[in-house]
Amino acid sequence: MKITMVKKIFADGSPCKKCGEVEDKMRAAGQLERIDHIVIADESNDQSEGMLLAAEHAVDRAPFFIVERDGEPAKIYTVYFKFVKEVLDAETSEEDEIAEIMNDVDLDFL
Repeated sequence: MKITMVKKIFADGSPCKKCGEVEDKMRAAGQLERIDHIVIADESNDQSEGMLLAAEHAVDRAPFFIVERDGEPAKIYTVYFKFVKEVLDAETSEEDEIAEIMNDVDLDFL
């Protein structure tokens, strides 16, 4: 299994707030080491690797995760807690999952 995390950088060079929050949660939980590749979707460069991956997988928000398993099509996760639960087999609380889904206003669109 290969896991790619795509996070966004705004055209002015500042990082996406939600991407930073998710990365911090993953670091604190020891999950970041399970990510094989971290890619930047650079808003100022539509040819950046992250922007190309977003276009290829029709994703319009960041951060997102691409999970590739041998013999299967890539699976895309745009909800961190769903990714953690289904891919990393970690416990999540229903409250955290609902809060993330309901807090879509913090998601950064690509």
